[in-house]
Parts: sequence; structure tokens; C-alpha cells
Amino acid sequence: CYYHGYVEGVPKSLVALSTCSGGFRGILQINDLAYEIEPVRFSATFEHWVYKIDSDDTQFPPMRCGLTEEDIARQLELQELHNFTLMQSSYTGWWTHLRFLELVVVVDNLRFVHSESNVSVVQREILDVVNIIGSLYHSLELVVILTGLEVWTKGNPVPIDNIDKLLEDFSVWKYFSLDHRLSHDAAHLFIKKSFGITLGLAYVGGICQRPFNSGVNVFEDESLYAFAIVVTHELGHNLGMQHDTEWCVCELQWCIMFSAREVTNKFSNCSYAEYWDNLISNGLCLYSPPHPGNIFRLKYCGNLVVEEGEECDCGTIEQCKNDPCCLLNCTLKPGAACAFGLCCKDCKVMSSGTLCRKQVSECDLPEWCNGTSHQCPEDVYVQDGIPCSDGAYCYQKSCNNHDEQCREIFGKDARSAPQSCYKEINTQGNRFGHCGIKDTQYVKCASPDILCGRVQCENVGVIPNLIEHSTVHQLHFNDTTCWGTDYHIGMSISDIGQVKDGTMCGPGKICIRNKCVSMVRVPQACQPETCHMKGICNNKQQCHCNPGWAPPYCEQQGNGGSNSSGP
Repeated sequence: CYYHGYVEGVPKSLVALSTCSGGFRGILQINDLAYEIEPVRFSATFEHWVYKIDSDDTQFPPMRCGLTEEDIARQLELQELHNFTLMQSSYTGWWTHLRFLELVVVVDNLRFVHSESNVSVVQREILDVVNIIGSLYHSLELVVILTGLEVWTKGNPVPIDNIDKLLEDFSVWKYFSLDHRLSHDAAHLFIKKSFGITLGLAYVGGICQRPFNSGVNVFEDESLYAFAIVVTHELGHNLGMQHDTEWCVCELQWCIMFSAREVTNKFSNCSYAEYWDNLISNGLCLYSPPHPGNIFRLKYCGNLVVEEGEECDCGTIEQCKNDPCCLLNCTLKPGAACAFGLCCKDCKVMSSGTLCRKQVSECDLPEWCNGTSHQCPEDVYVQDGIPCSDGAYCYQKSCNNHDEQCREIFGKDARSAPQSCYKEINTQGNRFGHCGIKDTQYVKCASPDILCGRVQCENVGVIPNLIEHSTVHQLHFNDTTCWGTDYHIGMSISDIGQVKDGTMCGPGKICIRNKCVSMVRVPQACQPETCHMKGICNNKQQCHCNPGWAPPYCEQQGNGGSNSSGP
């Protein structure tokens, strides 16, 4: 229910909206004009407030970031004393790619009390603010993701008297009390108390570097957009950006890193340069997306996600009108046994033995409904290491081999190149030939692992139409033309050119995480004899019996399948 976009017909405009609370809440900006929109409380006709956001031009002195040039110089010197390492990265000068900033927000007690002492109100406010921040960082291809929210409901564990001291105290508290609990690349404290014209402080270049990956922001007024600009500015400091000087420009009169707060949605040329320089040096934690389980999500009835305490969730009022099984309050309609799931049909649980998940490959296994649950049993597949087509082995539900991978990339006539291509290219340790990436450096393949690096192909007649900055390379070597693809950190698609796990790399050996390992290391507690030669072992070390035989060991007549998959 969170959206980014632009005003139709004005492509350089900015829109950030949420619909989670039933109406529209967010901002829209066209050039130097910005508007905030929010629903009118208790309106029966879907009314909204839309009001213009003014800059702080009329206030003297203007509201501003609390960092001075002397503060920035002192911070950078302090960080050097903490053994900051400037890594020489092989990514200098590359195309921009997606980066992911995991943000944790801590809300102080006074702001909590101001928000009706209601954690749900705080959650909604913070999610709306982070949504706007994310829209402002979109131009840098940086995705800002909230991975944690802590609200100080019973008082503040650090004194909030002096904002300069507060940044240091919060960073120390975070280091000892928060870092081990919530995954984050940066953590910021939102406070209600005003400190005059000072709106916030943060450590310059502190991203990914504990305890300096932190900031403090004054959330005094009710304008979400004005506050989001403050947080975006302070996060910019964490990301290595300094205050804009007279030589720094963007498409608007003011840019985000100007020292005083102005209504803007643009970073300057200086900010771009400082961001990318710091990313190369200290931005390693931004390269990988967060684990889905770490993302903070607002739980509520109506989000189409069945959460604890809900029997179903049909979404909005309009969506629920068309749902035959679920009510608007996230409970089942009278007479309905279920509302979703692969084993639910017409609000009833399907009978035992009904196929609910088909077999998708020779290394996969089917599943059937058990007659009591609306959910299909857990997806099971053939045990790793069992032989499959072309002399390969099943691994993680797939039958992988070099030839098939070449066909997937370069078409039906392509095949795996001679081993000499793998040896020549995968021992280079560059973007076209390597055995993985460690930190920001490509790892050269050791001789035993050359077939587990990047797939090398031959007999390529057509160059594929790849996406997302992908590059196809060819190398003529020993009367053979070797073909492959590159991959680098920040690409938002899966790597099609890395040899897939489970691919055979020698007699009795398969590739696992760029290493050629013996099949002996693949657990195979279940054997064909375990199933009396009348079934196949699954990934749970159980027998999946042929039709006509019953689990667990396929000794007696039955309907086939396993204890995990049914029928």
C-alpha cells in the first residue's frame, strides 16, 4: 500500500503516497511547489486535506542541520582513529546499480506521548516518512527499507538535553543495546524536543561503520514531508555527503544537502560524487538486499496478508465484496471452512488425495491435499545426489548441467565449451571469469574448481537479448571461441552465468557455492534399498513410494507418495 510515482504529464515531478489507512497520505512535488495530502478524519465521503508546504525562507535564522565544517572535519578524523579502511574497489567508475539501505528508527518517549501514546499511530507515521525518504533516494538507485522500529514508551534511556551530546550518547546506546537485536546499516533517533534552529545531526561517512552509522532528527511539527527531508539530509551525511557549497547545483533552486532546510527533492552534483566515492570506500553493507524476514511491516486487517489472529484477509471494502468466503473483519463467513490455500475450493477444504502441487521436473515430487487442511503440504523434492538426465545429479529440485545452462543463455544450439576455456577464463579473477565475489574483489578459481565458476559456452549463433547492464563476452582461444556473461554487485536480477549448484564437475563430484566437492559430502541417509526399490528418496530422507505402494517404506500396498506429501 506504499507507492512512488510522478504526476501525469510531468515526468520530473515526485509522488509518494500510502493507502494503508484507507485514504491517501503522502506528498507530491512539481518543481519548487510541494503539497502534502492526508485524509480528513471521520469523513464519510472520502474527503482529504491538500495543503502547500512552504520553505523556511521566512524564518530567521533558518532551520538547519547542526553540523558545521569543523564538526565534519572532527568526525572524519575520529573515524580514522577507529581504523576505518578505505578499500580499493574494482567497481570504480562502473554503472550505477541498486543498493539497499536497511534503516532502523528509534522514537523517543516525548514523540510517543505526542502521538496519542499509541504505538500504532507511531508506526503509521514512521512508515509514511520512510516511504517519502525512499522516493527521495530513488534517483541514487538506493532502496531505503525499514528493518526495525523501536519506540521508547516508558521513558528515554539516554538524556535528551543537548543535541551534540545526544548524537554521541545515542550511538553508544545503539552499539550496546540495539546492534545485536536489529539488522541495520543505519539507525536514527527521532525526537520531539526542539533544539532551536538545529534540526538534526549525523556522522558523515558513517554508513556500515558501527557505532558511527547513526543520526538524530528533530520531529517537532506535523509535516511528514518537511521531516522526511531532514532525515534524508542526515542519512545523506551517513552516506558520505557533505553540505552543498555555491558550486553545487541540481535542477531546483535548492538541493537536499543544502545546510538549511528547503522544500526540494533533488540531490546536487556534489552529493552524487560524494555518495559514490564513499560507497566504494565504506558502502559494502549496502550491496545486498535484506532478508525478507527482516523487513518491518505494518500488520493490520485489510492488507491481503493473513496474520496472527486472522482467519483470512480479503483486503479493501471493494475487494471483500467479491470474496465469497471472507468477511471485512478478517473472519470466515458463516459456513465457510476456508478462504485461501491450494487445498481450498468454494470455501471448502478439498478431499484427501486431491493433487494440489504438480511435479515440475524430474527432480521434483507432487503433493496432495490431506483432507483436513486448506494448505497444500510443504513442497518436497527428490533427494540431492540422485542421478538424473545427461549423467547429472538432482540438487535442490533441479537437474543442472553445463550444456543445459548454455542453452538457457545462448539458445538451443549452444553447448558447454571445452575445459580449456574454463581454465583460461575462470582463473582470471575478473567479472567474466571468477569463483565468487569476496567483499568487492573477484576470487580466482583454483584449478579443481574451474568448472564451478562462470559457465563458458561454444557454438553460439545468436547473441541473447539480456537486461540490466549485462555484458556478453567472447574469447578466441586454441581454435575455440569461448562465450560467457558477466555479473557484478548491485544487479537486481539473478546471475544466469554462474555455474549452478549441483552441476557435475567430475566423476562423483558436483559444484556447491563455486567449489567442486565430492558427492560423499551430500547427505544421503535414505537409499533405494530403504524404499525396497519401489520408490525414490525425498529431501526429507523419506521414501516417496510409487503408485500402488504405501509409505513409509513402500513394503505394503497403498496409494503411493510419502508421509510428507500425501496422498
